[in-house]
Amino acid sequence: MPGSMLEAEIREQPAVVAARAHEGLRAAVEAAALVHGSDVSHWAIAARGSSDNAARFAQYLWGRHLGMATYLAAPSLYAEGRPPVMTGAAVLAVSQSGQSPDIVRVLSVARDQGRPTIAITNDPSSPLADQADVVVPLLAGQERSLAATKTYTATLHALGQLAVALGAPDLVEDLVRMPDLLHATVSDALGRPAPDLSGSSGSSLATPLTAVGRGTGFATAAETALKIREIAGIRAESYSVPDLLHGPVAANGPGSAAWVVCSPGRPPGYWSEMAATLAASGVRVVALHEAGQVEITAPVRIELPRGMPAWLFDAVAVVHGQVAALRLGEARAADVDHPRGLTKVTLTM
Repeated sequence: MPGSMLEAEIREQPAVVAARAHEGLRAAVEAAALVHGSDVSHWAIAARGSSDNAARFAQYLWGRHLGMATYLAAPSLYAEGRPPVMTGAAVLAVSQSGQSPDIVRVLSVARDQGRPTIAITNDPSSPLADQADVVVPLLAGQERSLAATKTYTATLHALGQLAVALGAPDLVEDLVRMPDLLHATVSDALGRPAPDLSGSSGSSLATPLTAVGRGTGFATAAETALKIREIAGIRAESYSVPDLLHGPVAANGPGSAAWVVCSPGRPPGYWSEMAATLAASGVRVVALHEAGQVEITAPVRIELPRGMPAWLFDAVAVVHGQVAALRLGEARAADVDHPRGLTKVTLTM
């Protein structure tokens, strides 16, 4: 039996994603019809926290599979004064609670400017939903643990459904496979102990961690770092691989760890070279990769099933980040359901 609400909600993710398949797709098709009936040339997405990491996921997913530019809106620019003009944009707001005033404000401004507005939220009666032309519901049920888990994977599923409805039918089979892949990954991840980040007994729990990835894998790295920082209280940051190598890598060395999301589809040797570069600096590498990638050498290896496209691999791999945060938090005797300083609804402006 799970010992925390957080663990229980991690376990619920496959069922949540499976249960929202029909209603989620219906809403996605409605949203696509709205967008196709207007002068949309690009997307703007407003979000905060984990939802912002999901927005970054969409930026890469939609850019690759729809060929449509997507940018992340800066909500503070819409709070007062003269907000940015959103000509040509379809505007999506992502918020589990639908309560954050700054995110609601972005959608309100978009409506005032005559732009099509869509909300992805777990609360269809929220202020955010009130400002949307179409609401895509998460249908995840109440999330009692403060850290978002099942609402995050449900959001990725919703973003995949929107991609299908907007013109990427090749993702349909991936979405059908997603619940079973999540189920296998949840079982595997929860069967593992807290990841050893330093290789020495007693010190690994405080080791600073850098999570890295490319494309949708960067979004997974960002969400992993966020979860480990907020649940376990361990210093964690995230970078795309190029940004890490442009300078911040210099701060990584003995006494630090790297969580490397080795998304499939990169040129041969890409991830093995990345892992080797970090290891040569004394960094303890945790590598998430497809089963059978023997060329990747790392002290801690986490294998995921072969045959997934990059976006699906990255969507499923986030579960290992969630569980690592849970286990590290438990090892540090943290209150994993109520992390210090965290609230379910953050009323940012």
